[in-house]
Amino acid sequence: MRVVTHTLVGLTLTVTIVPICNHSTKQRLTRWWCARLLKCFNIQVTTYGQTPGRCVSGKLFVANHISWVDIHALNSVLPLCFVAKSEIKQWPVLGYLASKSGTLFIDRSHRKGAVHIIEILRQHLQHGFNACYFPEGTTTEGTHVLPFKGSIMQAALSIHAEIVPVAIRYPLAHQKIDTRLAYAGNTTLIESIRNILRIPSPSVELHFLDTIETKNQSRRNVNKLAEQAINEHLGFS
Repeated sequence: MRVVTHTLVGLTLTVTIVPICNHSTKQRLTRWWCARLLKCFNIQVTTYGQTPGRCVSGKLFVANHISWVDIHALNSVLPLCFVAKSEIKQWPVLGYLASKSGTLFIDRSHRKGAVHIIEILRQHLQHGFNACYFPEGTTTEGTHVLPFKGSIMQAALSIHAEIVPVAIRYPLAHQKIDTRLAYAGNTTLIESIRNILRIPSPSVELHFLDTIETKNQSRRNVNKLAEQAINEHLGFS
């Protein structure tokens, strides 16, 4: 009931307040709503490394992708504009909220879709807004990292914006990985939500790694550096 009630609060804010407030207020509302949603699920967020403050601007965050929780965990720390696959837009309620929060949806089946998103993202970064995308292109159970697809990183390279790799991990005791929070394979969104609600004390770790400079770098090299940094930090390489 807490989850349902808070979702309804999000819908109300999206329809009434968000359309008329400035960017700073939208960020505060997003951060509050996401943090509160995670609290409804009893999910604890722990950050490591140089956690970005409110003064951080115009940076592209790239992370491994495990669950829909990833987005809310990151937004609870620093509200970001996300690049997501177009299927998410069709999700009931959450898809609508994502759309109204400024998420950029990409149709990976069309090359022109990626080119369009890169241009919009470049303008977004150039205006000092932070953004995030998941280079794997899909989710995993958190036990490995898939090869990164780096085309969208071109948006950062074109204006020499810094890239911040983020290693996401759902921990269990003794350094093991909690795969129950993964939204991967044939699991539906409703099944994922139910699975997480059954977990007594779920938690997520956000490891903010060293910034990657993009000036005088090739997209291929930057992509490799980001993938390698996350793999090494999670102990997968």
